[in-house]
Amino acid sequence: MANIKSAQKRIDVAKRNTERNKAKKSEIKTYIKKFDKAIEAGNVDEANEIFKNVDKKMKQAEAKNIIHKNKVAKTTSKLQKAINEAQNA
Repeated sequence: MANIKSAQKRIDVAKRNTERNKAKKSEIKTYIKKFDKAIEAGNVDEANEIFKNVDKKMKQAEAKNIIHKNKVAKTTSKLQKAINEAQNA
Protein backbone atom coordinates (compact mmCIF):
# COMPACT_ATOMS: atom_id res chain seq x y z
CA MET A 1 0.00 0.00 0.00
CA ALA A 2 1.26 3.45 -0.86
CA ASN A 3 2.23 5.77 1.98
CA ILE A 4 2.71 8.88 -0.11
CA LYS A 5 -0.38 10.85 -1.05
CA SER A 6 0.59 11.29 -4.71
CA ALA A 7 1.31 7.56 -5.06
CA GLN A 8 -2.10 6.74 -3.57
CA LYS A 9 -3.72 9.14 -6.02
CA ARG A 10 -1.96 7.47 -8.95
CA ILE A 11 -3.27 4.09 -7.76
CA ASP A 12 -6.81 5.48 -7.60
CA VAL A 13 -6.48 7.07 -11.06
CA ALA A 14 -5.12 3.83 -12.52
CA LYS A 15 -8.08 1.87 -11.10
CA ARG A 16 -10.55 4.38 -12.49
CA ASN A 17 -8.91 4.34 -15.92
CA THR A 18 -8.78 0.54 -15.92
CA GLU A 19 -12.51 0.35 -15.29
CA ARG A 20 -13.20 2.88 -18.04
CA ASN A 21 -10.98 0.99 -20.50
CA LYS A 22 -12.63 -2.33 -19.64
CA ALA A 23 -16.04 -0.81 -20.32
CA LYS A 24 -14.93 0.50 -23.74
CA LYS A 25 -13.42 -2.85 -24.71
CA SER A 26 -16.53 -4.68 -23.57
CA GLU A 27 -18.74 -2.35 -25.61
CA ILE A 28 -16.66 -3.01 -28.72
CA LYS A 29 -16.77 -6.78 -28.17
CA THR A 30 -20.56 -6.61 -27.83
CA TYR A 31 -20.84 -4.77 -31.14
CA ILE A 32 -18.60 -7.38 -32.79
CA LYS A 33 -20.85 -10.18 -31.48
CA LYS A 34 -23.90 -8.39 -32.89
CA PHE A 35 -22.04 -8.03 -36.19
CA ASP A 36 -21.28 -11.76 -36.30
CA LYS A 37 -24.93 -12.61 -35.63
CA ALA A 38 -26.06 -10.28 -38.41
CA ILE A 39 -23.61 -11.86 -40.87
CA GLU A 40 -24.72 -15.39 -39.90
CA ALA A 41 -28.36 -14.38 -40.43
CA GLY A 42 -27.43 -12.99 -43.85
CA ASN A 43 -28.50 -9.46 -42.93
CA VAL A 44 -25.81 -7.48 -44.76
CA ASP A 45 -27.46 -4.06 -44.35
CA GLU A 46 -27.61 -4.43 -40.57
CA ALA A 47 -24.03 -5.72 -40.55
CA ASN A 48 -22.91 -2.61 -42.47
CA GLU A 49 -24.53 -0.32 -39.88
CA ILE A 50 -22.95 -2.24 -37.02
CA PHE A 51 -19.60 -2.19 -38.82
CA LYS A 52 -19.72 1.61 -38.97
CA ASN A 53 -20.28 1.75 -35.21
CA VAL A 54 -17.53 -0.79 -34.50
CA ASP A 55 -15.07 1.04 -36.73
CA LYS A 56 -15.82 4.37 -35.07
CA LYS A 57 -15.57 2.97 -31.53
CA MET A 58 -12.34 1.12 -32.30
CA LYS A 59 -10.69 4.19 -33.82
CA GLN A 60 -11.67 6.24 -30.77
CA ALA A 61 -10.18 3.57 -28.51
CA GLU A 62 -7.03 3.54 -30.67
CA ALA A 63 -6.69 7.31 -30.32
CA LYS A 64 -6.87 6.97 -26.53
CA ASN A 65 -4.36 4.08 -26.50
CA ILE A 66 -6.93 1.62 -25.18
CA ILE A 67 -6.47 -0.74 -28.14
CA HIS A 68 -3.29 -1.12 -30.19
CA LYS A 69 -3.44 0.27 -33.72
CA ASN A 70 -2.48 -3.06 -35.29
CA LYS A 71 -5.35 -4.84 -33.54
CA VAL A 72 -7.74 -2.15 -34.78
CA ALA A 73 -6.49 -2.60 -38.34
CA LYS A 74 -6.67 -6.40 -38.11
CA THR A 75 -10.21 -6.42 -36.70
CA THR A 76 -11.49 -3.82 -39.16
CA SER A 77 -10.03 -5.82 -42.04
CA LYS A 78 -11.60 -9.04 -40.75
CA LEU A 79 -15.04 -7.46 -40.42
CA GLN A 80 -14.86 -5.81 -43.85
CA LYS A 81 -13.84 -9.12 -45.39
CA ALA A 82 -16.87 -10.79 -43.78
CA ILE A 83 -19.17 -8.13 -45.25
CA ASN A 84 -17.64 -8.54 -48.71
CA GLU A 85 -18.03 -12.32 -48.59
CA ALA A 86 -21.64 -12.02 -47.42
CA GLN A 87 -22.47 -9.61 -50.25
CA ASN A 88 -20.90 -11.88 -52.87
CA ALA A 89 -22.56 -15.02 -51.52
